Amino acid sequence: MAEMDDRLKELASRVRTPDVVDAMGRMHRHRCHIDNLVTPTPGRVLLGRALTISYLPSCAESLPPERFTFTRLFHDAVEDGARGRVLVLAGNGHPDVSLGGGTKLSLVAAQGLAGVLADGRLRDFVEIAAYELAVYCLGQTSKWGGDVVTPYEIDRPVVVSGVTVRPGDCVFADVSGAVVVPAAQVVAVFEEAARIAQTEEAFAERVRDDDPTGNGSGY
Repeated sequence: MAEMDDRLKELASRVRTPDVVDAMGRMHRHRCHIDNLVTPTPGRVLLGRALTISYLPSCAESLPPERFTFTRLFHDAVEDGARGRVLVLAGNGHPDVSLGGGTKLSLVAAQGLAGVLADGRLRDFVEIAAYELAVYCLGQTSKWGGDVVTPYEIDRPVVVSGVTVRPGDCVFADVSGAVVVPAAQVVAVFEEAARIAQTEEAFAERVRDDDPTGNGSGY
C-alpha cells in the first residue's frame, strides 16, 4: 500500500485535475468531476483516499444531538488510522449550509489527514488556512449549520455534487476543481493522466516553436 501511495503521489505531481478527468473519460463513463469549488487554502493540492461522513436534516427526536455529533463520528471514522486520508462531508441536498468550521477541522488536522472535501459550506476560513490541510468546499458562511443538518453516519458511499464517493476512492482537487477516482483503478487512471499531460505539453511546445504539427510545416 505504501509503495502504491508513493507512486500515486509522484504521478499526481505531474498532472492537473483536467488531465485526470480526461483519463477517467477514456476509462469510465460515469461522472467524476466536481466544479465550482472554493478553498480557504489556495495553492494546496488535495490528494488522498476518502473517508466519509454523511449528514441528514436535523431532528432532535430521531437524531439526538448529544449522540449524533461530529466529534464522535469523526473519532469512529479514524479509529483505525487516517493519516493522509481525505474527509468527505456530504450535505445531502444542503449546499448552502455549514458542515463545519475551524473547531471541527482542528480535529481533522490533529489526526494528520490530507484535507477535506465538503459538499456544503464551511466557516472560519482564516482559521482553517492556518492548518496543515488542503480544503475544498462550496463556499464560506458565517452561520452555524447544526440547526439544519446533523452528522449521521460514516464509511458509506455518498454523493458530492452529483459524483459518487465511496470510502477508499481517491479524491484529487486543485485550482481547477476536484475528481474522484475508483480505488481499484487509481494508479492506472493517474498513469493515463500523466500520458495525457505529457502529450499536451509536447503539443504546447510545438506551438511555442510555431510548429503545431511537429513536421516543420508551421500553421
